[in-house]
Amino acid sequence: MQEIVILGRGGQGAQTAGNLLARSFFEKGQYVQTFATYGGARRGTPVTSSIRVDDQPIRLRCDIELASAMLCFDDSLLDQAFLVKAENTTPIVVNSSKPAQYFKELGDYRILPVDSRHIAQSNGMGKVINSALLGAFVAVLGQPGIDVLCNVVEQNAPAKKEENVAACRQAFNLLRASTMESS
Repeated sequence: MQEIVILGRGGQGAQTAGNLLARSFFEKGQYVQTFATYGGARRGTPVTSSIRVDDQPIRLRCDIELASAMLCFDDSLLDQAFLVKAENTTPIVVNSSKPAQYFKELGDYRILPVDSRHIAQSNGMGKVINSALLGAFVAVLGQPGIDVLCNVVEQNAPAKKEENVAACRQAFNLLRASTMESS
């Protein structure tokens, strides 16, 4: 079973991203469990989307204690309260323009920054970064597949469908290339 934690701030699209990712796994025929935690239920407060994915029905009904992979919408949220759910091998994709070396002070974690804001803006998306972040995250996960994710993004995007898909694919290709170089 994979256990995924997505962390963002209210209004950034972390909950939407979690739902889109869960839907993508479901489209691939896997069992999915998704649940959210909201902070103060207002814009800017931390929110968490948690996802479990398995080939068998999921009976576990508790918080995720140790994540298989993590996605962070805001590098200012990378703190010990979040990182306690990661091992040093857990991939942590983070929206940041800072290089990976910048995050070494946090400890021995596998932090993979991607400048989703730049990707979103270059695709006419403005500040909407969740499609780009999801593309990067799927590149690291190796599943459910970029085509499945892009179909789900296109079906569910309220506007700018082509731009969302383009941002998703661009981030996927960028992170896939960078993780292949570092291997």
